[in-house]
Amino acid sequence: MTRRLLTIFAAALVQACAGTPPAPSEPQAQPVPQAPAPAQSLPAAAQPADPVPPPAVVLETAKPPPSDSERREIAAPPPAVKQVDKQAEVKPGPQDVWERVRQGFAIPDLKSDLVRKHMAYYAARPDYLQRVFDRSRLYLYHIVVEIERRGLPTELALLPMVESAFNPMAYSRAHASGLWQFIPGTGKRFELEQNWWYDGRRGIVESTDAALDYLTKLYKMHGDWHLALASYNWGENAVSRAVAKNRKARKPTDYAHLKMPKETRQYVPKLQALKNIISDPAKFGIELKPIPNEPYFTVLTDPLAVDVALAARLAEMPVEDFIALNPGFSRPFIRAEGTRIVLPADKVTVFRDNLSRQDPASLVSWETYHPEKGESLAKIADKFGLSLAELKRVNGIDTNSSRVPQTMVVPTEAEAAAVSAKLPIMYAPPIGEVRHVHRVKSGDTLSGIAKRYHVRVSDLKRWNQGVGLLRINQKIYIRKG
Repeated sequence: MTRRLLTIFAAALVQACAGTPPAPSEPQAQPVPQAPAPAQSLPAAAQPADPVPPPAVVLETAKPPPSDSERREIAAPPPAVKQVDKQAEVKPGPQDVWERVRQGFAIPDLKSDLVRKHMAYYAARPDYLQRVFDRSRLYLYHIVVEIERRGLPTELALLPMVESAFNPMAYSRAHASGLWQFIPGTGKRFELEQNWWYDGRRGIVESTDAALDYLTKLYKMHGDWHLALASYNWGENAVSRAVAKNRKARKPTDYAHLKMPKETRQYVPKLQALKNIISDPAKFGIELKPIPNEPYFTVLTDPLAVDVALAARLAEMPVEDFIALNPGFSRPFIRAEGTRIVLPADKVTVFRDNLSRQDPASLVSWETYHPEKGESLAKIADKFGLSLAELKRVNGIDTNSSRVPQTMVVPTEAEAAAVSAKLPIMYAPPIGEVRHVHRVKSGDTLSGIAKRYHVRVSDLKRWNQGVGLLRINQKIYIRKG
């Protein structure tokens, strides 16, 4: 009984001690605050002016280990929150896209005589460089944003300088087209629309997406940006074979040691030379005018059928500038199906306002036309008040061809025909898929090959880059269309 009373007394004493407030010199352990979810972070205006860090938890070695309930309260303190410097918080980012490009350079530098040769070449042609820089102003911000979104090095934003001099209408002998110079087959692999009406290889937004996707794939394949760039120019299979050949011969497999065509050998040094000049233009006597670090254009996806020339007028801009942003359209009017019109960001409102006041029936002054059997191009041109040359131009017909396509565009108004002559659109038709590859044998002639495959000699020349004198075992491509 006495022992029981002593036990009760001791328990009461412990409870009294537990309720005694700590001495002022001993800070109380604070409950750990819950971190807010990232999506609910407060705006800067709602943050306290002077954040107070949580008090440190003092653990005295003389005290006994905490009980389970105390452990729950004296949890490990949260990691220190990085304090924001009030001055740095308001400091603006780069105001110039070129500076943004420089900050993202990440491809190892290539140093060689070829790089120095191309640096000297570009530096001696400041007028040429200025034209390239001026053209890049329309596209560079968008390209840099897409590069950064993918976490890629910003040297890739300079690649259109090497490929096309930032000319979206550039068209090579190998039938490569657009800023990024996609050939038809590679464009098809990356789902770039290529038809009689539109060529996505020239479209600014879609070709940029495709090029960066392709470059990402090539880098993952090789693990080396120089080899990835060589593959973009020469083809991934060709580079892979060159690497395998060097590996088998126990030679280095880097870009500098591969045997490759002259064009590919010059390709990366050209990019490096431009990178060096843009890194320090003053050193080369080059003026690099700032490009505002803000979107230049906006993409409108509302269905709209409209003449190209009229769309430019509605946006109150020169038709040449409109086509520079919309180079993929291959006919003088835009169909409503899959419409994607690109306009300068500051022209969108005026375009919509002017469009709302336009009579919908007056938006298109062209129509599709299906020639009747036996109708010649000359007869069709005369019927619609066009010269034969202009009819061929707006329909992408080779100047030396008399073949009448199944579908054509013709004007519904005489004024439309006059306007179309001033449109600086490249009506190059997409190159058809290969139907057959003919190997030249002794005694073959172009006319004989054309007759065998029921095609025209002019088509053979168009499909095979103006082929003339034939050689034994030479490949002659027979294409569809």
